[in-house]
Formats: sequence, C-alpha cells, structure tokens
Amino acid sequence: MASTPSPPASSLTPPEIPFELHVANREKLLKSIRQHLSDSSRPLQGFVLLQGGEEKNRYCTDHTELFRQESYFAYLFGVREPGFYGAIDIATGNSILFAPRLPAEYAVWLGEIKSLSCFKERYMVSMIYYTDEIGQVLCDQYGGSGKPLLFLLHGLNTDSDNFSKPAEFQGMEKFETDLTTLHPILTECRVLKSDLELALIQFANDISSEAHIEVMRKTRVKMKEYQLESMFLHHTYMYGGCRHCSYTCICATGGNGAVLHYGHAAAPNERILEDGDMALLDMGAEYHFYGSDITCSFPVNGKFTSDQALIYNAVLEAHNAVISSMKPGVNWIDMHKLAEKTILESLKKGCILVGDVDDMMAKRLGAVFMPHGLGHFMGIDTHDPGGFLKNLQIMERPKEPGLKSLRTIRDLKEGMVITVEPGCYFIDALLSPALESLNTSKFFNRETIERFKSFGGVRIESDLHVTANGCEKMTKCPRETWEIEAVMSGAPWPLDKTSTNAANGKC
Repeated sequence: MASTPSPPASSLTPPEIPFELHVANREKLLKSIRQHLSDSSRPLQGFVLLQGGEEKNRYCTDHTELFRQESYFAYLFGVREPGFYGAIDIATGNSILFAPRLPAEYAVWLGEIKSLSCFKERYMVSMIYYTDEIGQVLCDQYGGSGKPLLFLLHGLNTDSDNFSKPAEFQGMEKFETDLTTLHPILTECRVLKSDLELALIQFANDISSEAHIEVMRKTRVKMKEYQLESMFLHHTYMYGGCRHCSYTCICATGGNGAVLHYGHAAAPNERILEDGDMALLDMGAEYHFYGSDITCSFPVNGKFTSDQALIYNAVLEAHNAVISSMKPGVNWIDMHKLAEKTILESLKKGCILVGDVDDMMAKRLGAVFMPHGLGHFMGIDTHDPGGFLKNLQIMERPKEPGLKSLRTIRDLKEGMVITVEPGCYFIDALLSPALESLNTSKFFNRETIERFKSFGGVRIESDLHVTANGCEKMTKCPRETWEIEAVMSGAPWPLDKTSTNAANGKC
C-alpha cells in the first residue's frame, strides 16, 4: 500500500533579487542631496563616495569570517563582495563602482575572477573601474573648477553610539571633503521603504514566520535551547536561502526569558527545557541584506497554565492595542506608554499589582516589567538607523526609565517598517529595588509576585509596515493562546475552519 506523501516542508521559494531596488535607492539619495544643496545655495557638484566592507580574519589566524556587506553600501549598491567602493556624481547622476584588482592566484583558491563588465551589468551602474583608479577617475569625471568635492559618510548611529567610517583611498589630498552633509540625508532615505524593499522584508518575515512555527511544532521537553535555534537556522537557510540571520538568535526558556539579550557567547542557548517552562524565541532571518525580527513565546509542553496565560495575554493585549492605534502622525513614545499601561492593567487584574494604574505610570513602574523600548525601525539593519532624526538633526533621548531605552521617538510616517515588541519580565535586578522603594513598593501584591520570581518573561514581536491609514502586519505567526496550542498539537497554519472550531470547543 502506497504511503501518503508528507506535506512540503515549506510553501515558499526565494524570490529573484531585484537590483533595480538599489538603482531606485541611489536615485532617492540623489534627489534628496540635490534638494538639500539647492536649499543651502550650494552648487550641485561633487561625488557621494562610500567605501564597502572588508573581509576580516579571526584574530591572527587565516580563518576568514563570513563576509556581510556594510549596510549603507548595501543600500546604495547591493554589492555582496568585499573590497568595493561606490560613487554617485551629483552633477550627472552617474553611478560608479570600483572593484578590487584581484591577483591571479585568486582564481585557484576562490574561483573565477569576474570581469568589470560582469559587475557593471549585475549591479546596474553607469561605470565600473578598479579601486586603484579612484582618484584619477573622479578627477576626470569632475566638471567643476578647483578641487573635486567628496561627500563622505560620517555620523553617529544612535543605537550603537558608534560612528560610520568615511571612505579612505590613496590620493585623497587632491580632493575637498565634506563629513557632515551625507550621513543624515542618507539615513533619512533609509527610513521610508520602497515597494521593492518591502517585498524583501516580507519574504524575510514569511520564511522566518514559517520557521518559528516549525520550531513550535518540534519543541519537546528535555531538548536543549540550541536545538530550537538549530531548527530555525536550518529552515530559513534550507528553504529560504537565508545564509545570514538578522541578529544572534535568542532561545530563552524558563528563567532565561528574563535575560533580554540572552543567547550571546556567555549565555549560549544551552539550557535543558523543563516541563512547565515558557520559551521566548527571538529569531529573524535576513534575505539580500533585508531582515526580519520576530519573537514568539509559548509553553514548551504545548499547554498554557493559568499563570502563563495571564502574563502572555497581558503582553498580547499590549501588542494588539499598539497595532490597532498605529497610523501616520502617531508618536512612538505614546505607543510605548500605551503598551506599558495595558500590561500594568492586566497585572492588576491578575492580582500581581494593586493600586491606581495612572499612579503606577507616573512612578514609571512599567519600566520594571518592560525595561526595553517598544520597538525599532527595521530594514537592512535589525535596528535600522534614523530613530532620532528630525529635520536632519539628532533629537534628545528621553531620560526616564524605560523611555530612555527607546530606539525611536519619532512620529510614524507612511512607509516606515517598525517592530512592535512589548514584553513582561520578572527580572530580579529590577524587581528587588522596586519592592524596597518607597515610591513603588505599595503597588506589589508580595504574596503573588513571589510566585512569578522564576517565571522568566514573555515577549511578542511583530514587524509592521506603516500604511496611509494604519499599518500592515508582515509577521504571520500564531498569537492567541488557543492558536499556539492548536499548532503545537499538530494543526495546520493558518488554522483551517475545522481546527479553529475544535480549538474553541465548537462542533
């Protein structure tokens, strides 16, 4: 008797990469920088010049680490190889790539040495030369008088507090340089996504959502956390062609769920899953530089306890309240406070907290349970830049607990992609001082809070595209408790009508 064929492991196929996307990104920058120069009564001359990333070895060894392109360079040129430079002629609009001149032995060890014309065609640029020709080519292309002007990338990343590295090459003394104009203009270009960018972010979300569901289905008590990470990485690479992750996977179970950035080298996803644990899995794949950032929380045994459902639904209500309120013009600080207040109200209903919720908000009690920001811009970087830009100037960061961790304080605009990731955590380093503080100790039901000391935490994170009248959810994971339980017991996703009725106890 013939066996029934298994359903396909994935319904997705990696899309063709549209390099027109990077042509459009260059045109967007060109339009913006020309407008800025005109408004400043400056000539429309000079070159935007960016230096791409370089391959790096592991410390002093000959082990070459897997290369990933510098993000601003990836945005403008889409080049996946290391060692390139790229320029845009502000006067003519021409785009110029400069490729490294590779030695003959490259062909022996690393493969075909591609021709310049191959790069020109692939990356859809106007001209292509070698990197040792940068100075001469730019001087030859310059149509103005005096030294040619180079607009170099130098500015602060407000998430890392690091500065971008301006391009350097031999012969720079023949040029004038501008280190202030380009960075805020190019950063603002990255804030609003084109349809081609949205399509790549959507695919990264689709394959990551599918992988999260696969992990949910296969999670078992007594597994190791790293096995959940392994299943995710396998699915997104095997079926999505995603060689890179957007960030290091966070696979936290039990008390580890209270460690916000668990999964790093000192806490490497290695705990054994125990019956009664909650899992908090924050994992997202990257496809052609564009990423996803998704968190799912669920009970490792497939069934929510009443305490787990209480905390989970508190976070889910906050997640849904924010998404329902999002639209252009809404301020992100207000959305963060909405999430905090919704969680505090649920904790009060669950008898974990007592007292007036508005008073709790005034005392910043929400930051004890959700010390991180509500969300962040997302695109080529997981924490995409521009969160504190206004009129090309950096805004001042709030100083209050919780609010100081926000990665943006801007008003929403159509075309932004932003994460919504409320969480509720029981972090001893925050709870203990709050329980002893004269300002906040009165809000705690001490008997109940003791029950949650080793709970860990819950985070629910989705990626949202801000539209003209609201927002569109790009993440497609089960969110309701009954949906999660149904999927973990083997139901298909999306749930069909039969599964939905069964999960809700209907005939």
